Amino acid sequence: MAVAAATRPGQRRLWRGFKRVSVWTIPVLIAVTVFGVAALSRLPVGQGLTDRVATQVIDATAALGLTVDNIEVEGRQTTDAATIMAALAAERGTPILAVSPSRAREQLQALPWVRSAVIERRLPGTLRVRLVERKPLAIWQHNGVQQLIDRDGAVIPVKELDRFAKLPIVVGDDAAKYAAALVDMLAREPELAARVAAAIHVGGRRWNLRVDGAIDVLLPESDPAGAWAQLARLERSNGLLKRDVQIVDLRFPDRLILRVNTPAPPKDAVPAKKAHPAGKAT
Repeated sequence: MAVAAATRPGQRRLWRGFKRVSVWTIPVLIAVTVFGVAALSRLPVGQGLTDRVATQVIDATAALGLTVDNIEVEGRQTTDAATIMAALAAERGTPILAVSPSRAREQLQALPWVRSAVIERRLPGTLRVRLVERKPLAIWQHNGVQQLIDRDGAVIPVKELDRFAKLPIVVGDDAAKYAAALVDMLAREPELAARVAAAIHVGGRRWNLRVDGAIDVLLPESDPAGAWAQLARLERSNGLLKRDVQIVDLRFPDRLILRVNTPAPPKDAVPAKKAHPAGKAT
């Protein structure tokens, strides 16, 4: 009994040592096999054999424990989790070497919200997915359509835009390209920026802003940030935009031009009498 008891710990140590060696030798054996399969695939009759050998190698690695046991996803905020799993074509128990990182990357980057993706296999059983998602910046209106865009001016292909109603609308064929710079500039005066409903890119050079849904603010081509800061100061000091203003023209550095709404005549005003032609009796 004493001898038997002495040999059992030795057997366990031998088994643990075998497992440690397997973790390092399995990738080497796989690499050698893949190299041989790749060489064989160049032969005219090698393709079918290559596929069979590859399948057998993957099955063998799964039997040795190289299967998906954990999937780590970083950076996901909007993309549906089930959609990510479908792109990976993997679930618990899938042979980890059967998962193609390049194919999964292509599938993920084809999704509306994914800007870039990195997929890593961490043997023996972990898949790690790192996503960079697109962030909505504005609604781009052009050619009679509205589309959601990100900071790069790239279209995010979503159909329902109702939940993005608070984003500014940029109007013009080339407005998407310059939208990020505009939004960054407006953000320097956040209280006033929240009142900007739309921005029209004029002649590919400058912006007209629609404030409070009724007032047009004409920004200059040069130093629009300075004009925007000036408008914010005027609004804080004397409530310029709370007056009955129709247009605020900031295009000229030495003067401010305002156009006010024409007041409507009072409802109880008495219409003026028509003048009678001279020389006739009344």
